[in-house]
Amino acid sequence: MVVLIADDDPVSRRALQATLAGWGYDVEVVNDGQQALEALLREDAPRLAVLDWMMPGLDGPEVCRTVRARSQGPYSWLLLLTSRKKGSDLIAGLEAGADDYIKKPFDPGELKARLRVGERILALQVQLLEAQKALHILATRDELTALYNRRAVMERLDQELLRIAREGGNLCVLLMDVDHFKHLNDERGHQAGDEVLREIAVRLDRIVGPDAALGRYGGDELIAVLPGCDKPAALELGEEMRRAASIPIATAAGTFTMTVSIGCGTHSPGQSALVLIAHADVALYRAKAAGRNRVEAAP
Repeated sequence: MVVLIADDDPVSRRALQATLAGWGYDVEVVNDGQQALEALLREDAPRLAVLDWMMPGLDGPEVCRTVRARSQGPYSWLLLLTSRKKGSDLIAGLEAGADDYIKKPFDPGELKARLRVGERILALQVQLLEAQKALHILATRDELTALYNRRAVMERLDQELLRIAREGGNLCVLLMDVDHFKHLNDERGHQAGDEVLREIAVRLDRIVGPDAALGRYGGDELIAVLPGCDKPAALELGEEMRRAASIPIATAAGTFTMTVSIGCGTHSPGQSALVLIAHADVALYRAKAAGRNRVEAAP
């Protein structure tokens, strides 16, 4: 782990650097508060920092205060190094955003122990962020296909409609249904159906691109929200998705050739999400009525 040392006293700075390097830390050294601030606001900012209280330009508490006010990245654990002994001064340093302090001249054993506390706190933060990410995935992703779930994809559609109301632009929705999916489930079992749906989801998700949102609308029905897409572009993308879905799919129950029917709805000014999806649904019905395995657009 990298530790930032910010100290304008060369003797103190060298002693800190030698001590921390001897404990196996990677050390970054600066000699004033402005340099310390710049280091701590970088995207790859050190996660541990030992800051001298008194430095040219910005003092240690000022660095702490500014980092806490501006930093949006991973948390950095900040330790103030000070010769001040008044309780009010130490409280002021902590209130400025420091996590801990150690008095000069520093005791190596105490410094090591306090840095270990910082490492434990940072490790707990990483665990918390990972847990939050996992919970977000559970809340927004469909368990079977790993696509967005219905609630999440509808939220994305609402966001795009609000954006268009402010900025203008194009928006299309593709509503997709796997043809004869019920027959597959009935004749070959739900496990085969699940494998087929997962594979189709993977293929279509590769095609829609990072700016779009592909989700499971319900059962074997998928929905794609396509920001910036006009009708011709959406139909072209739908054809690409239709072709990708028709490539044979190997499952534990055998290899199956499936097709999808796709309906395209195009946004008009003032149109709600429900109306836009209803138009895509009408187009999907037309695709099925015309023989399936095709892409149709709403009139």
